[in-house]
Amino acid sequence: METKWLEDFMALAETRSFSRAAQLRHVTQPAFSRRIQALEAWTGIDLIDRSSYPTRLTQAGETFHGQAMEIVGALQATRNLMRSHQVAGQDMIEFAVPHTLAFTFFPHWLTGLRPQFGTIKSRLNAFNVHDAVLRLTEGGCDLLIAYHHPSQPLQLNAERYEMLSLGAETLAPYARPGTDGAPMWPLPATAGSRLPFLSYAPGAYMARLVEAILKQATAVPALDTVYETDMAEGLKAMAVEGHGLAFLPASSVRRELRNKRLVLAAQAGHYEVTMDVRIYRERPALARRTKPQAQALWDFLAAR
Repeated sequence: METKWLEDFMALAETRSFSRAAQLRHVTQPAFSRRIQALEAWTGIDLIDRSSYPTRLTQAGETFHGQAMEIVGALQATRNLMRSHQVAGQDMIEFAVPHTLAFTFFPHWLTGLRPQFGTIKSRLNAFNVHDAVLRLTEGGCDLLIAYHHPSQPLQLNAERYEMLSLGAETLAPYARPGTDGAPMWPLPATAGSRLPFLSYAPGAYMARLVEAILKQATAVPALDTVYETDMAEGLKAMAVEGHGLAFLPASSVRRELRNKRLVLAAQAGHYEVTMDVRIYRERPALARRTKPQAQALWDFLAAR
């Protein structure tokens, strides 16, 4: 049994909706449903009454809900206790980073810091956006790096958490080039055609940004979703193989653009959105974790 199943179940008990709970947990609804079913298989009894709407817990589910809250609370308290005894590794900065930034932005960013700040000992924990934020709010990391866009802000209390801007990132459409060097799947599409679309899974942070791009477009293209994943790297791999059009962060396609394995699939400035890349931490007066090296890095970034 995985602890995330308990957190899934608690989200479902709170929202009484599979679709809403899946959004809160930043997974697709089919994947969320499978995890609830796995939990029921582990307990050996139905926890959800699927004959009613909105969703209700069975009597066993109501009982299990209370137990799940106690288990998750106890696990969190135990982890905090263990961390309070941690002595070794105080010079190791622990980052929580969404997958896309972990693969693309983070290594390049560390390289840029080295000439002036020096080498950083770091531990990288890569998650989806929801779990990366949760890692910070539960006291499980020193720093969080995440995208920010006004249409999709992170729900972090400004009285407890502070942030700095590390730069900007552009999300834009890319496709494999044809023999003439032009994108195989250009935007806007020609009249009557449907473009094969490599999509982020519903509920993913990037999926919501792509939705915002398409809603604001003057010519909304006809897209035929042929592939879905939560991972930008997965979409990039499919786009490189010519399976369709994908919206990708610019930092993730630098090498592919140089090697002409991908090209921008729309006119520059169209069908794109610019996001901030931000770093967050607990305010020092409220912090549960205090590491001199993390403080030194923050001071360095704040002074730039």
